[in-house]
Amino acid sequence: MLQRRTDLAVEAHDLWKESAARETTLPGVRARDDTREGYPVTRVEILDHQGARALGKPEGQYVTLELSGLERREPEALPRAVRAIAAELTALLGSLPAQVPVLVVGLGNRAITPDAIGPKTVEHTLVTRHLVSGAPEHFAAFRPVAALAAGVLGTTGVESGELARAVAERIRPSCIIAVDALASRSLKRVCRTVQLSDTGISPGSGVGNHRHALDRSTLGVPVLAVGVPTVVDAATLAADVLSEAGGADLDPETLMGAGDGLIVTPKDIDAQMADLSKVLGYAITLALQPHLTLADAELLLS
Repeated sequence: MLQRRTDLAVEAHDLWKESAARETTLPGVRARDDTREGYPVTRVEILDHQGARALGKPEGQYVTLELSGLERREPEALPRAVRAIAAELTALLGSLPAQVPVLVVGLGNRAITPDAIGPKTVEHTLVTRHLVSGAPEHFAAFRPVAALAAGVLGTTGVESGELARAVAERIRPSCIIAVDALASRSLKRVCRTVQLSDTGISPGSGVGNHRHALDRSTLGVPVLAVGVPTVVDAATLAADVLSEAGGADLDPETLMGAGDGLIVTPKDIDAQMADLSKVLGYAITLALQPHLTLADAELLLS
């Protein structure tokens, strides 16, 4: 049977419901819909091993925001998206003391546009660790934040997880926020969805190139994952298109040979990455520095 590739918990939940052929409750999983700043939000909580096995995801919380209004350039779309993501990220951070350090890790290859969301987000994230330690009289109100664009094994010769672990051992953050590109099963969610989770992340999973995971067990501290689907597996996309077109009598298995290893991404992916990396960087900044406004972040990062 064709395994439809997706990194989104909300899509994994939808696929399970489709396989069950009816609207039903999945044991070990709790899902509900909400809104934040006018954007639809879906919360999926995997409660136990049974739910984790059913969805193929680790136990934890997954929050998915649909940012279609951002692509349509609706009025105030970017500020609303920043505030929505910042609020959801703040909730996942919980009662993190204001002065404890946080490390932001941008995963991915800067030279490959669909994989560059992590490094580009780091460019739009306010880094303050050196300022807090060097001039505390001026920056005492800021949380110490460090950032790392880890690169990829093929260009650095070092696993992203190894770099993150080495930096974490040096600066001892209380939490790590990892940003990476993901894969979706549907073009409707590509570059229009942001997934936040408290389960960590596996670099390269979006294109089937799994590396060492970045999570509490490997890094010793909580790891929040921020992901944006930027690609669709070609066979998965074709299967969904056939299904939507009423081609249920056509076997999607026949697509696997022709589409094997083929990844699809939007033609305007460079513009999409520029917008989304700014949204994510500003949102992370506001979540970590709650005394700042969006106007403050734009001024400090310009």
